[in-house]
Formats: sequence, structure tokens, C-alpha cells
Amino acid sequence: MSVRETLAGSPDVRRTNLAVLLRHLHLDGAMRRAELTDRSGLTRSTVAGLVGELGRLGAVEQTAASTTSTAGTPTRGRPSPVVRPCPLGVQVLAAEVRVDQVEVALVGLGGTVLHRDSRPLPDPSPEPTADLVARSVAELARAAPGRVLGLGVAVPGVTRHRDGAVRFAPNLSWRDVSFGRMLSDRLPGTDVRVVNDGDAGVLAEHLRGVARGCDDVVFVEGEVGVGSGVVVDGKPLVGAGGYAGELGHIAVAGLGGRRCRCGSDGCWETEIGLDAVARALGLGPDASRRAVVDALRTAGDEEVRRLEPVARHLGAGLATVVNIFNPSLVVLGGLLRELYPCVAAEVRRTMVRGALAAPVEQVRLALPELGDDAVLLGAAEAVWQRVLLDPVAALGG
Repeated sequence: MSVRETLAGSPDVRRTNLAVLLRHLHLDGAMRRAELTDRSGLTRSTVAGLVGELGRLGAVEQTAASTTSTAGTPTRGRPSPVVRPCPLGVQVLAAEVRVDQVEVALVGLGGTVLHRDSRPLPDPSPEPTADLVARSVAELARAAPGRVLGLGVAVPGVTRHRDGAVRFAPNLSWRDVSFGRMLSDRLPGTDVRVVNDGDAGVLAEHLRGVARGCDDVVFVEGEVGVGSGVVVDGKPLVGAGGYAGELGHIAVAGLGGRRCRCGSDGCWETEIGLDAVARALGLGPDASRRAVVDALRTAGDEEVRRLEPVARHLGAGLATVVNIFNPSLVVLGGLLRELYPCVAAEVRRTMVRGALAAPVEQVRLALPELGDDAVLLGAAEAVWQRVLLDPVAALGG
């Protein structure tokens, strides 16, 4: 189902209409009730009743509109009330598991981050990671001002959508980990959704970031590995089991490339990930992400020259992405957000040289509007999308 698709085919018209209105408010923020009427195509009285019901569910609030215009002159007629999502009324929990830390947040309706925390992950094996995530989000839940509707968790690995099992996360050394079940056991009664980090990133940027309005998008996040997610014709590309879009393991260096943690040689993530960038900059093998980011932000001509092999591998991988998916937009997140501005010309040259002329003419490269929060907010949206499908069921109306 498209992330912007309404539920026009639902047999329960009232619940359908509530879902439509709440989706508009969640994604676009406060607006006059008259605008909601125009967007939905419903009558004014119907919208007024639905907004009142959403208010009783604690999801929205109404305030009287100003009786004067921005120029200070009185407005004509009765001003339409302003309807806004109520982030303090309902929230979801979100977590992003990285190789060395866990980010957690409490996110209100409308995408407002109310509280957040970052904790080091000294032991990335499954049980300690589940303990840390559960403990961190439980603390946030206790401080929540409203109802908490679920937990979305993004992990850097091949994840089965049906039950949140992580089939393979090479940079965490996980294989066949029932992570969704582990979290559900630790957080009884919580609706837990575990998703791939790249899928979370593309969802967030498509809904509320730089890719709004784009129906064909690829999100590529470079960290220790490379996470990626794809939207095709407005719909997330997940595949039969949820495993589609693992672009970090396309071959760009061939058999002569470095051995990847997945067991293959020359994968994209071995040539553009954190280790590759650190090597190119002459940093030690144990260089931290912060050290690499600082080096990129202060890079001079000599550092940029040394980054050219990484830039060419980034461009070569993007050429493959362009040929396969024909996206209108590729969003470069994570460490690539810092790398790309340093080497943009070389990346584009290599991409254009390796891609077919027709699709490369249509693609634009961009940095994420949501910055480093793209994956975390995408984890939250994985829960919000379920809530928005049927607000009555989710909110207990």
C-alpha cells in the first residue's frame, strides 16, 4: 500500500474518513478545518464531526482562528478553526540500533520528538542489545505525557517484516536472531515493529523529508556498512520477505576487492563505508565516526584527492542503482552526508559514465532533510503507519 494511499475501499466509511483526516494532519501539520474539508472532499459538517471525534480520542486539538489577517485587517466571514495534531496526547517509541550505540526517542503525533537519549552499546550481541533497547525505551515510556502506541526499531541488517526476525546483520555479527520476539518478551503488551535501517530512512525522507512528493526514491546510508531503502511508484519496495534493497552488497570492486563481512569480495560497503573513508584519509584502523566526520568537514585539497577512489566507488554503485531502479531522487545519508559535498564532482562524473543516459538524466542526488534523524524517525513511522490505517482501533475509540 502506498504510504500516501487513503483507505477509500474500506467498508467502514467513518473509520476510513478518520484515517484520511489524521494522515493529513500527521504528515502536514496544523491546518484550518476548511483546508481539511477541501483536501478530503467531505462536507464541512462531516469534517467538523470527524475532527471532534479525533479530539475525543486525544489525537488532535482545535483552536479558534484569528479574526484578523496578517496585515492586521479584519477577515470576512466566520474564520475556520485551526486543527493540529496533538503530540502530547499520543506517542510512539523509536529506537535505532547502531554498531556501537543505541538511539531512542519518544515521538509524538505529527513527528515531534519529545524526548531522546543515546547510549553506548558495549556488547552488540543480541541479548545485551535487546536488554539495552528495552530498558531505554521503558524509561522513556514512563515519562510519556500521553498514550504510547508501540515501538519501532531500526536495525542494520536483513530483517523479516512479518515478525521482526533479523536474518543477517554482518556488522553486528547477528544471524537468525528473533529480535522482535526478544523485545516483545521484555516489553509485554507493546506492539513492536522491527525494520531494516535503510527501509526506515527512505520511509522518513519520503514522508517528511527531502523526498516528499517523489514517487521513486533510493535512500543510501553509509556508516560501518551501507544501509539502503527503496520506494517505487510511491510504495516501499520490500520483496517477498522484506529483504529487498540490500544495495550495500552489490559488487563494485570485483574479486580483487576487500573481503566483506557478508563473505563476498568487493561489496559496495567495503569501498564507501566508514573503514574505507578512514583509510583514504590516513586515519588509523580504529578511527571513530566522530574523527572521520571531523576530518571530512575540514578536508583540504590533499584530503579530497585522497578520497577520489572512494568517490569513484560511490559513483559506480550509484550508476548501478540508477540503471536498476530509475529513481528521480537518491538521498545520501549517514556518513555519506559528510562525504558527498567533498567529492560531489567525481561522484557525478563516475555515475554518469557508468549509467545509461536515459535514467541518469532523470536522477537528482540530495542530502537528507532530516539529517542523522532519518532512520530514527523512520522507525517511529513504521508504527505510525499502522496507527493511521485505523485510528479508532489504535486509540481505542
